[in-house]
Amino acid sequence: MSAVTTATLTVPEVTEPVRRRRRLSPGKRLPAARLVGPLLLLALWAAASAAGQLDPAAIPAPWTVVRTGVRLWTDGTLPTDILTSLERAGYGFAIGLVAGVVLALAAGLSRAGEALIDGTVNLNRAIPTLGLIPLFILWLGIGEAFKVAIIAIVVYIPIYLNTHAALAGIDHRYVELAEVQGLSRVAFVRQIVIPGALPGFFVGLRLGVTGSWLGLVVLEQINATNGLGYLMFQAQNYGQSDVILVGLVVYGVFGLVSDSAVRLVERRVLSWRRTLSS
Repeated sequence: MSAVTTATLTVPEVTEPVRRRRRLSPGKRLPAARLVGPLLLLALWAAASAAGQLDPAAIPAPWTVVRTGVRLWTDGTLPTDILTSLERAGYGFAIGLVAGVVLALAAGLSRAGEALIDGTVNLNRAIPTLGLIPLFILWLGIGEAFKVAIIAIVVYIPIYLNTHAALAGIDHRYVELAEVQGLSRVAFVRQIVIPGALPGFFVGLRLGVTGSWLGLVVLEQINATNGLGYLMFQAQNYGQSDVILVGLVVYGVFGLVSDSAVRLVERRVLSWRRTLSS
């Protein structure tokens, strides 16, 4: 009996093979990954131009656009237009940024503010912003003021919407905890409201940065004497597609660089978050 028992005890146990855990995350972030798409598009453009598949009058080759850009930069036309466009976009963006944040905080932290502001902003959002141009020309004249005002409207709407949505999405348990801890209004805003609203704010900021460039390209074709939009409008009248592409490339570079800068700041400020893209 004891021998059977001993034999039974010495039989090795059969264990199931350990399953490997599947990785479901996107993986490690690739360096300069956002440049892969534009560089591939540039390579296809160059290959099609070299093969004669594109009409040079409609879509000039990349090297032609580069030569035109160098010529415009050398004669001083391009630097002047770039500085003018940056100034317009900067003023409009700054005004829209402040307006969007202030209105979102007023509507997100007060029921009275929400009643007065949220419906008005959403009504403004439903109206095409570029459709306001004739009215703003009557109010502000045909000069620079109406251009800056339209850019500010284009910028403040996405900043307000995303920041307000982030504020509304803050878990109410944090509010109750702040009340139990006896936090002041200022401490509540600093420790609960601002960290909770930052993710939505940065989404709105990225949309606002892009919107400022989109609005600028249209506004600079209305009674302007300089700027990238004016340069492209004049090139259209003379059939200079290479100059138009130079303007589009500059707009694209500015948009990509400004969006990348916002994303970099976002990653630094929100480094405490563990997200799918981090």
